[in-house]
Amino acid sequence: MVDNKLAQDEAQRTANFEEIKNEVSSEVGGAIVEKVRNPDVSDAEKIEDAADTMRRKATGEVLATANEVGRARAVARISQVIDYFFFIVYGLLAIRLILALFAANSSNGFVQFIRGVTDPIYAPFKGIVPSLSIEGGFTLVLPIVVALIVYGLLHLAINGFLRIFAHRKIAV
Repeated sequence: MVDNKLAQDEAQRTANFEEIKNEVSSEVGGAIVEKVRNPDVSDAEKIEDAADTMRRKATGEVLATANEVGRARAVARISQVIDYFFFIVYGLLAIRLILALFAANSSNGFVQFIRGVTDPIYAPFKGIVPSLSIEGGFTLVLPIVVALIVYGLLHLAINGFLRIFAHRKIAV
């Protein structure tokens, strides 16, 4: 009989708790709905201030992104010009290497033209290492190979340096 009385009391307390909880929940919900329908002047000002702050922040981010994109485009254009220059250097040096490898006639006009054009970019590497020659005048001009490697590394370094300026930093 005592156990039954205890269970009835617990059930009554649970029912009372649920009734009070539902009543408070409906009152709070009603107050929230009323607040949303009829905001105070101070609430409306706070909302407008928050919206204005968000608008300014979004506009600032758009302008910063536009500036970064413009800077990246300019750097990309510079990088393209540098690539073009280095590809011309690579091509001319490769032609000179092939002409030397196949023992081209040095009195030929084209051979003289290639030598004349490539002499300024090849001059720092002349004599740096000995060239390999075989019978018949065929020569592997190793200084040209060294020049190609050095110009390739210089090309990579310049493009890597330019990427520093074109890289967009994102902060959250």
